Amino acid sequence: MSLPLDSVKLNQFEYTQQAHGGDLKPLLASTERSLALKQEAIDLTAHALTQKQLCDLELLLNGGFSPLNGFLNEGDYLSVINSIRLTDGTLWPIPISLDVDESFAESLQLGQKIRLDDSEGVALAVLTLESIYRVDKEKEAELVFGTQDSAHPGVAELYRAGDYYLGGSIEGIQLPEYYDFSELRKTPTQLRQEFADNGWNKVVAFQTRNPMHRAHKELTVRAANDLDVKLLVHPVVGKTKPGDIDHYTRVKCYKHIMQHYPEGLADLSLLPLAMRMAGPKEALWHAIIRKNYGCTHLIVGRDHAGPGKDSLGNDFYGPYEAQELLVQHQQELGIKMVPFQMLVYLANRKGYFTLDEILDKDEVKNISGTELRHLLQQGHSIPEWFSYPEVIAELRKRVPSLPQRGLTLFFTGLSGAGKSTIAKIVQSRLMEITDRAVTLLDGDEVRKTLSEGLGFSKTDRDANVFRIGYVAAEISRHRGIAICAPIAPYAELRKKVRGLVEQSGTFVEVHVSTPLEICEKRDRKGLYAKARRGEIKAFTGISDPYQTPQSPELTIDTGEYSAVESAQLVINYLYEKGILEVSEQPIVEVA
Repeated sequence: MSLPLDSVKLNQFEYTQQAHGGDLKPLLASTERSLALKQEAIDLTAHALTQKQLCDLELLLNGGFSPLNGFLNEGDYLSVINSIRLTDGTLWPIPISLDVDESFAESLQLGQKIRLDDSEGVALAVLTLESIYRVDKEKEAELVFGTQDSAHPGVAELYRAGDYYLGGSIEGIQLPEYYDFSELRKTPTQLRQEFADNGWNKVVAFQTRNPMHRAHKELTVRAANDLDVKLLVHPVVGKTKPGDIDHYTRVKCYKHIMQHYPEGLADLSLLPLAMRMAGPKEALWHAIIRKNYGCTHLIVGRDHAGPGKDSLGNDFYGPYEAQELLVQHQQELGIKMVPFQMLVYLANRKGYFTLDEILDKDEVKNISGTELRHLLQQGHSIPEWFSYPEVIAELRKRVPSLPQRGLTLFFTGLSGAGKSTIAKIVQSRLMEITDRAVTLLDGDEVRKTLSEGLGFSKTDRDANVFRIGYVAAEISRHRGIAICAPIAPYAELRKKVRGLVEQSGTFVEVHVSTPLEICEKRDRKGLYAKARRGEIKAFTGISDPYQTPQSPELTIDTGEYSAVESAQLVINYLYEKGILEVSEQPIVEVA
């Protein structure tokens, strides 16, 4: 049951924060109707939701996306990307779209009902189709993200998505089911009830997708006390920026942090949001969502929800754009923007202070996110002024020192470059000098097993490399060592594999840069000769391109070094970078 929306008395406390658009609109059907829907849905055409779509559906179902009644129809979609408003004028900055591929879209008809399933095939909702439309992705990227640069994770995901969007109203059968932190997964209705029960009539939300440390706790306490409000720590546990620390680790850190807040000041709840990293528009969107969850204020930092730098090394968004856009609309929204104040630790005063409180004589201490990762990877101690011991202990489990992390060695180069031979020697050496499990994923062997049935079209070659990368990432996640030796000619797939591995392990790209003429001379299988005669189509290096790695960790030309020397160069690199523990094994000089 949803809460009343303008002003209601619960437990003798008057709670007045409206949802966006007036009414909180959870789209879950009643118990009786959901049972009927579940039966009806059995015979419907099904669509399996992606992670992003699953997050969007959950916030539609629980009312977090009020006043939306489903995925956007074409008219609302165009209005949102062009004017950050729905066609009825309601402020809404991010398109909530259900993308599908062309073949699926062409099999559908307007008025048809579609079953929306999770990855296990569990029916969550029924969508009544009101709109099927093809989208201009470049236009959407430019209007929503302000760029068409695929270095932006939101743009990259958009380009990978289906070319058609489905719009229509939704009836919910059930919310997605989770087995982790279920006590913290509170819906807008539940949080509003909790606020009312506790007498919280003003609440500031703190948005985060990263672990929190002492400065964050100090900042949020100050904000709550200065505004005379209560605090909701509301981290995102849906889809965040690629490479972020997993939500399991983060939530354990948040639970430790909550023990350090003054009693009765703060609460913790998890937000199942698929972030777009859209900077200013995302900040506006976050404010709308927090308003629906019952909050009256939102802390907004510099470069809020920004994805970092573009392909040219420039920031995608200005440092204060997010704050400025929310200030423009906060009166209309009815939720106030609270600027995130940068705090630094002053060693001589033994406390955290804002930048404008620093004196010339003060000893300023600070640790950036990059520096923290470096300290963790090197196994160095983290000063107690920076974070709490229990938080650091959790992070050490997730980010072990370099020698304890999983490792993927990814050899790439032309056919005949010497990748497989070097990889096999490296495998033998690693098994000799370490106790770690070492797995070799050689290109030819993988083709006979993991990728059996795949051909040599670009699509099939991409699939082959992705499968190798997926297995390597799993090996690395479990702190093993994976050695891969595919040709992997395309930069985009190598980048994707790197991203998979670096979520939990170390990725070392080794470009075996042996020149084409040497590779042809070594052509034991006669493949180059067949390619020259046109008998093999799309052969890498002859009739299909090899995109040279721009910044591999190591480049080796086997025209200059023997296979044994090349393997030793790899082993030396691992020792020099601290990826292998320095032991009795010396670094061997290679002439």
